[in-house]
Amino acid sequence: MSDHVPLKNYVIKYILKYVFLLNVLNLSQCVRFNLLLLVIAVGFTFFNTFEKNLSPMKIKVRIAFIILIALQFLVQCRFEPSDPGPENYAARYQVESGRPVNVVMTAYKTTMMADGRDETLLRICLADSNGMEILDASRAIRVYIDGDATVRRENGEKLELQTGEDSNVYASGYITNGYERLILKAGTTADKIKVEIKADSLWPASHEIHTIPASTMLMTPTEDQISRSSKPIFSMLGADISFLPQLEDRGMTFYDQGAEKDAIHILADHGFNTIRLRIFVNPENEKGYAPETGYCGLKYTSQMARRAKDAGMKLLLNFHYSDYWADPQQQNKPLKWSNLNFDSLTITLKNYTAQVIRHLIDQGTRPEMVQIGNEINHGMLWPEGHISNLDNLADLLKAGVEGVREVDPSIIIMMHIALGGQNDEAVFWLDNMIARGVEFDILGLSYYPRWHGTLDDLNTNMLDLAERYHKDLNVVEYAVFKKDIHEIVFSLPDDYGKGTCIWEPLNFWGAIFDRQGVALETIQVYDTLRDLYYSR
Repeated sequence: MSDHVPLKNYVIKYILKYVFLLNVLNLSQCVRFNLLLLVIAVGFTFFNTFEKNLSPMKIKVRIAFIILIALQFLVQCRFEPSDPGPENYAARYQVESGRPVNVVMTAYKTTMMADGRDETLLRICLADSNGMEILDASRAIRVYIDGDATVRRENGEKLELQTGEDSNVYASGYITNGYERLILKAGTTADKIKVEIKADSLWPASHEIHTIPASTMLMTPTEDQISRSSKPIFSMLGADISFLPQLEDRGMTFYDQGAEKDAIHILADHGFNTIRLRIFVNPENEKGYAPETGYCGLKYTSQMARRAKDAGMKLLLNFHYSDYWADPQQQNKPLKWSNLNFDSLTITLKNYTAQVIRHLIDQGTRPEMVQIGNEINHGMLWPEGHISNLDNLADLLKAGVEGVREVDPSIIIMMHIALGGQNDEAVFWLDNMIARGVEFDILGLSYYPRWHGTLDDLNTNMLDLAERYHKDLNVVEYAVFKKDIHEIVFSLPDDYGKGTCIWEPLNFWGAIFDRQGVALETIQVYDTLRDLYYSR
């Protein structure tokens, strides 16, 4: 064996050299360990190749190394997320086991081409009461498709069709080891596809996917159209508290550390610097948001704007351009605008926008930032401004921007899409709007894991959008994963991350106030976030 001493030394040096290399490379611990085992195995295999006789012990050692490597790779495949982004946040949103409460489904496109070819991934899992994905969950699921589409497993396997007791046809699927991954293919009918996933008594998951004509002209922006805003954009620690007048009119009061206080001042005390207010055109209409009372109309919005400014807050004004909620499932025109032709609709939108901005400035409550529409990835002011009418949608958005700039060109303008983790669709929307001349300063995203994917999806999406479009970014609606979302936003390169805005935290579902309006201990997370990200 003495003849092999130099060779042994060479092998040992080979292994040590690569151990050092693996430690300096920017690799995750799991990947580093796998590669280290592989290097050792290759080293010893190389050495053994030159030996004259292999003893039984050496053969066992070689086999043991191979088994160890195989087991380690199996463990890695079991626990790594399906689509990890540049950073792995899986430990923040996954648990090994738990009691499932609801089904979670992410459709990675909710706008598709009706060309018979366009496909999207449906990622399905079960979550516990804290919204954590359960890795060992196994459960039969029923997949209901209402619309022109087909569905299959990611591996190409067809799903068995069955008829339920309610006479509705569904496809049978099965969540194994935490997940089911399906592929939905759009048909050739431009319309809507409703997807619902049910599992026993669990709260179901659903998505509404809009399909647009295959003849739709798709555009991409030129280099000259890609630029960062020259306006100084502040870092927002925001809260949408538009419900506050309604809560107070019901007799609700708010408390922090045993003392009754104005809710806005409580938020300010814990680091919040911006209040977001939604505004409807005529919410007092019979089918409006607040019949007769008119909550979230100009009157109440003006009062709330004064309170926010008196508390030292900045103001983000959110135009819904509707009498009722505007979101990806509904973007209905205000009643007063319902019979206008498109040219008149565009002019009316611009004038209304300017009128509201001018009113707020005149009363001393200038909004620092304005949203032109709410969650407009499926368009606005339907049917004219639906996502299937890309030219019309762009014209309406430009009219809103012009209305703001006509009054005060220094106001920061935001576009808001509900696509926190859906990168392909976000790129589709931004490409087509920017290429058609829509200008804005910052992009707002909604991120609710129930619809918008994992934290890794959010991270990957924001990194790509910042690099691709050179626009500042804000998670302008969220509820859970408070610390993690801030970490993702403020880890974006070149200071592209400009903060967040939690949606309606004064209600108990925000988890920082209870049903009696008492600030919970969890509100202190915002003291920490203020010190980490907003004091620099």
